[in-house]
Amino acid sequence: MANYVENTKVRFNYEIVDEYEAGIELLGSEVKSIRQKHGRIESAHIIIRGGEAYLMGMDLPPYQPMNGGTLYDPQRTRKILLKKSEIKDLADLEKGLTIVPLSLYNKGTKIKIKIAVVKGKKKFDKRATIKDRETGREVSRLMKTKR
Repeated sequence: MANYVENTKVRFNYEIVDEYEAGIELLGSEVKSIRQKHGRIESAHIIIRGGEAYLMGMDLPPYQPMNGGTLYDPQRTRKILLKKSEIKDLADLEKGLTIVPLSLYNKGTKIKIKIAVVKGKKKFDKRATIKDRETGREVSRLMKTKR
């Protein structure tokens, strides 16, 4: 299982409530582009409309920019493939929760997307996250020097 594209800022900016694994509807050239580790999902989010889930805001450049043509839209809306029960759960979210992508990876020959239901962190929560990370780094440095 190879991670192709990852949203590194989501764990800092949000508190993860729940995670789901889903398929994603892509064009052939988009699959090739993802396998080359191109694309950004930092500003992407998922919406539920008409009983279906859609990924909006993912930037996926063409695999071969010179051969892509002028009709390709790198920010087009892509369909997320979930079970009906999962879509119903996501549609019934309480106010203040958002659905964001965590990563794009392969599972066998398929490209999968890991999505999460998240709640925004306050500024003091972000400061606590930074403090915990710095403390962990210092402890690991001390443990290295003691060996």
